[in-house]
Amino acid sequence: MKNSFITRLKKIRTSYKLIKGVRQNIRRIDADRDITREQESEIKEYYKNLLGIDIPLDWHRYFYKRTGVYSVRYIPTSLYYTEIIGKINQMRFERAYSDKNLTEFLLTGIRQPETIVKNMNGHYYLNGTAVDKETAIQACWNLDDVIIKPSLQRHGSGVKKFSVHDGVTSIKNESVEHLFTRYQPDFLIQRVVHQHRLLSDLNPSSVNTIRILSYRSGMEVLVPYTVIRIGRKGWDIDNETAGGISTRINADGTLAKYAFGAPGNDMIEKTDTGIILEGYRIPSYEKAIETVKGLHLQLPHFNLIGWDISIDEDGEPVLIEWNVWPELSQSANGPAFGEYTERILKEIWNRPNTMY
Repeated sequence: MKNSFITRLKKIRTSYKLIKGVRQNIRRIDADRDITREQESEIKEYYKNLLGIDIPLDWHRYFYKRTGVYSVRYIPTSLYYTEIIGKINQMRFERAYSDKNLTEFLLTGIRQPETIVKNMNGHYYLNGTAVDKETAIQACWNLDDVIIKPSLQRHGSGVKKFSVHDGVTSIKNESVEHLFTRYQPDFLIQRVVHQHRLLSDLNPSSVNTIRILSYRSGMEVLVPYTVIRIGRKGWDIDNETAGGISTRINADGTLAKYAFGAPGNDMIEKTDTGIILEGYRIPSYEKAIETVKGLHLQLPHFNLIGWDISIDEDGEPVLIEWNVWPELSQSANGPAFGEYTERILKEIWNRPNTMY
């Protein structure tokens, strides 16, 4: 009884915080449009018939106000974080599997960035061999075009691109030793991926990634949506939370008309390099999709995964990161599960919630 009460309290607190946030975001959007009373009734009826619950309408208002596209299928973020993700994925495994230092061991059959140094729980490794800190520092004494990133954090937090000359980095002339101390106990250093020319043209300062959302249903892997995430001029990261923009990739590999960034940064038609988004073709798109479908079958504990895939100079997909707690790009794409919404929600709704 006590655990049940605590669980309900956690859900209420999470929902309240998310609803408060989305209402603040709604006020940042200039567009003067809102869903009608008839649409409100339609949304309520849709979720009542499908799941037997009442949902907050704030996210339907938010996405409609941003995009002008109405749909009953939008997934409320509060519902996603408190119920859906915990029913789809075995979240008890999330923390360990999400360690970026383990990706090359967990997933095979796709190119990955070359890793130079790993720090795991304060211990250093080179090519899978444990080494002391001094050896790790020497391995990074002179480097060009590398990145450092925390291995247990998400959303591009702490990711920095830099070079090293005689032990001094290009990050404010910080020494390698000091950089290691500042990032430990869990981080990795990798060489920058040299992306395909067509991706670099979108923004050359960032590795611009294809975000593929995949859902496993038995032996079938569905792809509810794909978007391209594009950095802004001079920025190293493509995440929306770090200032980047996203737009939908159509089934034929071309881009939609509009990209979206942070709330209020809406309906962007061109990149900072001047490229018109609509109709722009992403290289090796079909190959990236098929590769992800194969990779997903290697991860039985997670039925919903967000994949960040780049395309290298040779046209080969490169796995940058994968995420078992992916944010949903519903501004850029539309309803997260699209045509699979009813199927996915019906399949998962009666499963236990592994979040609590």
